[in-house]
Amino acid sequence: MMMSFIMALANSLMFTTSGIYHVSSLGLNPFELVLMGTVLEVTVLIFEGVTGVVADTYSRRVSVIIGMFVLGLGFALEGSVLWLAGPGSAISVFVWIVFSQILFGVGWTFVSGANTAWVVDEVGEAQAGGILMRAQRMSLLASLLGIGASVGLSLVAPNLPYLTGGGLYALLGLLLLVLMKETRFVPQEHAPQESHFKRLAGTWLSGARVVRKHPLLGMIIAVTLLSGAASEGYDRLWQPYLISGIGLPDLPVSMAVWLGLVSAASALLGMGGVRLAEKWIDMRDGRKVSAAMLWLTLIRIAAILSLAAAPNFAWAMASVLVAGATVAVSEPVHGTWLNMNLESKTRATVLSMVSQSDALGQTAGGPAVGWIGTRYSVRASILTAGVLLLPVFAVFAKLIRGNASSGDKS
Repeated sequence: MMMSFIMALANSLMFTTSGIYHVSSLGLNPFELVLMGTVLEVTVLIFEGVTGVVADTYSRRVSVIIGMFVLGLGFALEGSVLWLAGPGSAISVFVWIVFSQILFGVGWTFVSGANTAWVVDEVGEAQAGGILMRAQRMSLLASLLGIGASVGLSLVAPNLPYLTGGGLYALLGLLLLVLMKETRFVPQEHAPQESHFKRLAGTWLSGARVVRKHPLLGMIIAVTLLSGAASEGYDRLWQPYLISGIGLPDLPVSMAVWLGLVSAASALLGMGGVRLAEKWIDMRDGRKVSAAMLWLTLIRIAAILSLAAAPNFAWAMASVLVAGATVAVSEPVHGTWLNMNLESKTRATVLSMVSQSDALGQTAGGPAVGWIGTRYSVRASILTAGVLLLPVFAVFAKLIRGNASSGDKS
């Protein structure tokens, strides 16, 4: 719960006003914005499998703690670009941003998969869904607190939110060194003379066999490619779309305050959505969790397409709020669904494979979505992002039909 709170607080501090920092202060264009995300996702694609296997082979705790320190360094570097690429610098702004995204990607791969696998192993699958939901509420509360702080810090200096967020990640790494325990993780058995490489390769192959034995899991990994391309385009471009595509209201309020208000409203709506989901969704029932993912995916698609069609700021803001709240509810539901189909000994590895699929989708599709924004309009990019999510909806619809057929036969 503490880890979720501090991570969300740091992310909220940085990402609430990231559009202002990247566009207004660093001067990045839509293609560069998506390309920086592509660099991040290529890094994730390369390192995710290795770090996930490390978590399953050696220790989830160690993997998470390493990740926190690397993330802190990456975000601090991103916040320092404003100074590092100043007059007389031989290295351009974009190159410095690329360096920071590589550190961001490496750090995230150490955390991704390992943190969820650690939770599920420590408390058991039956309790994990409820804990992930409560952790999501804590994350949204932290996001809400971070929004105001992000706006205030960005008014002092546009890079200050990133410097503060990087410091929080480093602080979290120190706290986890003292507080994080690992009591139920059982490393995979290996021969005493077996090399580290063979141990890692054996764990990865075990994870691959799990995916091969579960056709639905393989299907989810496949469609995550399209989901990754859609999320990369949307996440990188919705703020620039509001700023330049739709236009902010002509009121004596800064861009930072406007984006802060949008993020705050989204966090509040997300908190309400998570609370309702806790009451309505039995997180121990696989069929109900699958049905919830179906409806959440449909709502997300509708919200993104609505944003693409928005004729004014009010319409666009409502669409952004619904999309943000839907993602907030979807994350713990999707995580619970995945863990219902995984074995403990390869859990982190398979979760990393899912993350790799997402990274591949963002790497391959993100630049295409960004190019559409540069060649035609950011509105066209948002529309493309919504269309790319349609196959994800189809997969969950097929899953529910399959469960219904199984129930009829039984």
